[in-house]
Amino acid sequence: MTNEDLKLKISSQVPDAEFSENKQFTEALIPHLSLHKLALWLKNDPETRFDYLFCLTGVDYGSELAVVYHLNSTSHKHDLVLKVKTNNRENPSFDTVCDIWRTAEYFEREVFDLFGIRFNNHPDMRRLFLDDDWKGFPLRKDYTDEHTIERK
Repeated sequence: MTNEDLKLKISSQVPDAEFSENKQFTEALIPHLSLHKLALWLKNDPETRFDYLFCLTGVDYGSELAVVYHLNSTSHKHDLVLKVKTNNRENPSFDTVCDIWRTAEYFEREVFDLFGIRFNNHPDMRRLFLDDDWKGFPLRKDYTDEHTIERK
């Protein structure tokens, strides 16, 4: 399947999807409310069969927080990057995809721990690396602690 074919298929499911050009992977920014339904469809559709989530990470763009999903079809040998964003920095949340790809379970916990993004319907949404009483989210751009050195 070509990148153009993949864009058309995604657009048929999520008309509001936005695509980035000139990337190594086809990259789609989708509305966060479409995430779970699209992810399930991408895994189960015989033409896409994205059966492997090989990376999930959080991003702090300053005004927005995002989650980036790198998907692979082991049978079709194609890749896809999905992105969802929110400008809600107080209570950011997206739907979990760990019921679709088991690898997401720990990735989502890591993103929660370091960025503070919650995943709705996650079976074990708790910190992964930091102590339960840790204050803040260290990978956010606005995070400071007593060990932060002021940069000039």
